[in-house]
Amino acid sequence: MTSDVATGGQAAVLDRVARPDCALAIWERRPSPVLAGALTMLYLDTVDDIAVELAADATLEDALQAAGYPDAAIDPIAADIGLLVRHHAALTGSARLALRLEVVETDACRRFHADYTTLRLLCSYVGPATQWHRLAEPDLIHQVPTGAVAVFKGRLLLDPPTVLHRSPPIAAHGGRRLMLVLDPS
Repeated sequence: MTSDVATGGQAAVLDRVARPDCALAIWERRPSPVLAGALTMLYLDTVDDIAVELAADATLEDALQAAGYPDAAIDPIAADIGLLVRHHAALTGSARLALRLEVVETDACRRFHADYTTLRLLCSYVGPATQWHRLAEPDLIHQVPTGAVAVFKGRLLLDPPTVLHRSPPIAAHGGRRLMLVLDPS
C-alpha cells in the first residue's frame, strides 16, 4: 500500500481517504452469501435505474420495489446500500447524499478522470468494476474488484488529482454492470 491509495479487508479502510495524502480507499470485500444470492436473482434488463437524494437514515426498499427489483432481493440489497450510505454520510459529514443505482451497458465515463466532487463512493455489484491508475503511472491500470467499495477523492478536495478512474470498457462484448454511486449533496 502506498500513501495515496489505501486498501484493506475492513470497512474502516475507507476512512483513510480523509488523510491529506490519500486519493483512493478500497474496501476489498466480498458480498455476504445473502447479498450474493440476491444479486443472482437480478435480471438487469428488467430493473430501472434509481436516482434519489436521501438522508443517511433513509431506506430504499420502496425505491427498489418501484424499480422492478425482485421481492426476495430487495431487503439484502437495501441493507447493503443502507450500510454504505451511512458510512459515506459519516465520512463526508453530509446529512444528505445523492444516490444512483444504475444498470450500465455502455462505455460510460470511458476516459480516465477525477470527478468534481469531494468524495465519491463507487461499488459495482454486478459486472466489471471501476478501473483506476495513478497519474504518475498511466500505463499501470488497476481494477477495483466487483463487490468492493471504493471512495475516490474528487477535485474539490485534491486538485490536481493523483489518481484517475474510469468505467471499464464493456460495450464491445455486451457486458452489463450494476453500479452504485454515492456523492454528498
